[in-house]
Amino acid sequence: MTVIYIDSLFLLNFVVDYLLLLCAGRLAGEVLRRGRLALGAALGAAYAAAVFFPGMGFLLHPLCKLGAAVLALLVSYGGSRRLLRVSLVFFAVAAAFGGGIFALELLGGRGLTLKNGIFYSAMDLKLILLSAAGCYALLTLVLQRTARHSAVRRELTAALLTLEGRRVALTALVDTGNTLTDPANGRPVMVAEGERLAPLFPPGQAPDAQALRDPVKAMERLSAQGWQGRCRLLPYQSVGVECGLLLALRLDGAKIGTEDYGKLLVALSPTRLSDGGGYSALIGT
Repeated sequence: MTVIYIDSLFLLNFVVDYLLLLCAGRLAGEVLRRGRLALGAALGAAYAAAVFFPGMGFLLHPLCKLGAAVLALLVSYGGSRRLLRVSLVFFAVAAAFGGGIFALELLGGRGLTLKNGIFYSAMDLKLILLSAAGCYALLTLVLQRTARHSAVRRELTAALLTLEGRRVALTALVDTGNTLTDPANGRPVMVAEGERLAPLFPPGQAPDAQALRDPVKAMERLSAQGWQGRCRLLPYQSVGVECGLLLALRLDGAKIGTEDYGKLLVALSPTRLSDGGGYSALIGT
């Protein structure tokens, strides 16, 4: 008789689901949000654990499995324009991972078992955590070359911004999902991490991240310092934000890659844009 420990089962499937969701997002070129990935993985792990409770065998039906996977994807990447791409990559990666587990079982491995789509291991929790850490390190090394945004694929590009003789150089992600446009001319608006734009301001005048969380007050402060012709409030929508505001500045010049954008409007984000720090600005196409 096989004894199933629910805590080990939940933890193992949480780790596996998290890595699969992470891998799918990186391969699809999606911006990663660790909290949402963890919540999606937790839902998947809860489904895996629920299967073994009395009277819950119906959850093994293929439609229930598909529903659980779709729910995890919606929690992790819902609202993204790349949701379909991420979903397809997720199922492909999951199928490849499952095939690898079956191959190990055929070779006589007994560390990790896949049955009815549920991962289980007889190892104790410490070994599971150590194995997960090793898998994550290996996955990170592999994805550094194959999954992250790369300049070769022209998703990342250098950006040089100019304002009143002051300059700042950034790495920008050309993001087709960024539809923010300038109301004055319909051109794309760059979104940049506010703290990275501090060199564009005279000493002591750059708003910090806390100030940018209240763009109205930040604009009032800058206007009092003589920036009223430069700054404006820009409405936007995103996942979880039905109607928000960003402080935006009109630049003197912006060169992104080889293209001259001229007097581009740049919105100052109070938060980081890249989970791994690979870029600090977004620009639509």
